[in-house]
Amino acid sequence: MSHHLSKKFSLSVLALAISSTAIAAEGENKEADQNDSLGMERIVVTGVAKGKTIMASSVSISSFSAEQMEVATPRTTSEIFRSLPGIRSEATGGEGNANIAVRGLPVAAGGAKFLQLQEDGLPVMQFGDISFGNADTFLRADSTVQTVEAIRGGTSATAASNAPGGIINFISKTGDSESGSVSTTIGLDYDSYRTDFEYGSYINDSTRFHIGGFLRTGEGARDTGYTSNKGGQIKANLTKEFDDGYVRFYFKHLDDKTVGYLPMPMYANGDSLPGFDSQEDTPHSAYLLSTLRLDGDGNISRGDVRDGMNPVVNSIGFEAFFELGNNWSIENRLRKSDVSGNYNSLIPASVEDSSAIASAIGGDGASLMYANGPDAGQAFGDDMAMRIHTFDVEIEDLSSIVNDLKLTKELDYATVTFGYYKSTQNIAMSWMWNSYLMEVKGDNAALLDVVGSDGTNYSDNGLYAYGVPYWGNCCQRAYDAEYDIDAPYINISADFDDLTIDASFRHDSGEASGYYAATVQSQVDMNRDGEISIPEQSVSSADIANASPINYDWSYNSYTLGANYFLDDNLAVFANFSHGGRANADRLMYGKINSDGSVAEQDAVDEVDQYELGVKFRKDKFSLFATAFFAETEEQNFEATSQRFFDRVYEAKGIELESAYYFGNFDVRGSITWTDAEITKDAINADVVGNTPRRQADFIYSLIGRYNFNNGSAGLSVIGTTDAYAQDNNDLEFDGYTQVNGFVSYMMTENMSVSLNVNNLFDTNGITEAEEGSVPDNGIIRARTINGRTTSLALKYEF
Repeated sequence: MSHHLSKKFSLSVLALAISSTAIAAEGENKEADQNDSLGMERIVVTGVAKGKTIMASSVSISSFSAEQMEVATPRTTSEIFRSLPGIRSEATGGEGNANIAVRGLPVAAGGAKFLQLQEDGLPVMQFGDISFGNADTFLRADSTVQTVEAIRGGTSATAASNAPGGIINFISKTGDSESGSVSTTIGLDYDSYRTDFEYGSYINDSTRFHIGGFLRTGEGARDTGYTSNKGGQIKANLTKEFDDGYVRFYFKHLDDKTVGYLPMPMYANGDSLPGFDSQEDTPHSAYLLSTLRLDGDGNISRGDVRDGMNPVVNSIGFEAFFELGNNWSIENRLRKSDVSGNYNSLIPASVEDSSAIASAIGGDGASLMYANGPDAGQAFGDDMAMRIHTFDVEIEDLSSIVNDLKLTKELDYATVTFGYYKSTQNIAMSWMWNSYLMEVKGDNAALLDVVGSDGTNYSDNGLYAYGVPYWGNCCQRAYDAEYDIDAPYINISADFDDLTIDASFRHDSGEASGYYAATVQSQVDMNRDGEISIPEQSVSSADIANASPINYDWSYNSYTLGANYFLDDNLAVFANFSHGGRANADRLMYGKINSDGSVAEQDAVDEVDQYELGVKFRKDKFSLFATAFFAETEEQNFEATSQRFFDRVYEAKGIELESAYYFGNFDVRGSITWTDAEITKDAINADVVGNTPRRQADFIYSLIGRYNFNNGSAGLSVIGTTDAYAQDNNDLEFDGYTQVNGFVSYMMTENMSVSLNVNNLFDTNGITEAEEGSVPDNGIIRARTINGRTTSLALKYEF
């Protein structure tokens, strides 16, 4: 019998949503926008060899302007993805570490395995599910973004490596109009202060530039006890135009520390525990700010919990396009990114009876006492306590070099593109996890010591283990790997009056090299006091002296075939088939790499087959984009927190609807996706065959819109999901939820606006994931929820 978590799910699936920003165009331009409410005449460049309109494309693709992105009132970059059709974005990890799925393709172990995130047409990360290096962690949306384009299925398999499910591309402004803006956003009921800026213009008739970014500081949407969000980004590009093309250089620097939210304790019925509000609290505390550990080289060092998710990115890039004559053109994109940083967060490994925890660590008669905080040295009297593991990871190197070269020939009835893609992706990290005891409290929880019946202290200031013995000391690791990818491809697009036929082929091959080291235990005087405490008797570290090699290669073919047919100017049908692949990377290190560094062929690559049939329709001020889809996915994966391997085949079918409508001063835009997904094969656990994949809801939906009045606008946006199972055993089920966001904006002057933004207006309790697959005896689970209500005020000046 299934158990339900949240009780606040709304049965409303189609609700009116009103936006937050003023209408961008006036007069004739405004009328043109209303007559093409989904932007089907926009030229899209993502996932296609040559730019074409959405209406003429043979794939499912959406384009969102910067104005439309603001409508959904996102607090983080990953919250933008929730408004994209067919995309399930579990945006509850903070400014990164989101789980992102497309059309029922699985998220078996986190990240965005089958989906690629791009900036200006090149991948942020070559692999979207790098452990503690999810691509969205290194991507920030700010006022420099012009458009977000999202392709689902279809030619995404051949347009990019490791992206058979889709591509989401953030396209930057390039200064083609002299304009800029400065805005400051202040949290009214939470600690947040952020300033965004951008400006672009022409230097002369043929040279233009754009520069912008943001700075922020604050505690964030949950109470951490310290400044947990601090940093910013700056981006710039310079474009030189020629009669037959252009050259563009660009630069990005990102150094942003933000708190990472992991599953936290709550009752299985969705209620908060006493003293711990699941919507506002987090285990982060002013009493646990640093960790003592052995780093990847075996040296004693300290980690800073306040670093949180700290991506440090320095990128330089080059982009050029030229007409060569005789209907030939050439395009090249190149980017070099130096990437490093940290991931440091806290996860409750268990929430148990406090006496049971004390006995398990210190033996019969052991008890707990406060290690720090206002009650330091006093006996701990609460019934419950938490084992806390620090996810303390040093991201030493996630650097990459990427180059995508295209040569295109325009024929009478066809366009042929030849391309060659080359990339290198480094993955070097050290995992340095420790174990602590903490009171179950959300506002600056104190650490706890274990004292034996004879007075022996079994912990050091709340730390009871250098490592994670509760998880079998699984997770002290160090690895340094490089992945080289080569991918030639060809795309043919033929036009015959009202019919367009697209066909493409890509061959990916790659080589992986490097080393990885697992855990070894040793006795170490960690605090250098000349004595060996009980936790120091067995200290986990990476066994660098006995590191194992990484030495294997892989290859796979991807191909697509699609067609689009205009029944009339406002009605088109399309269909496509795609076969794509996804090379596995660092997650193979957990047990899939042989002693000589090789990897079995079936483990190296996962493959996806997809079919689509759709229709695009527009009439007056109404537009509709409908797609039926089917996908079969093979997957090998590993989940660090549960120490589980996956070897499965999934199937998913469904319908995706995207629509927009203008009427008077109102406009509404929304999407709804129905997905029927199933685990059809499992080589490890046959009991889950026939079950629904974890966290896959039947329906996900998003509706946004606006009501515009003189000098302003006001409105709501709605994000929702129906019920979903917490894990693949299909026992624990959490209810769906509807999150409503509100907004009002007023133009104080022609250039100055003030806006009030409320995220999660009704303080809905929406659960996106849970570690447990069934309800424990004590009724307490560890889950991630959407944040509670947060309200912000923004001032924006445009010039």
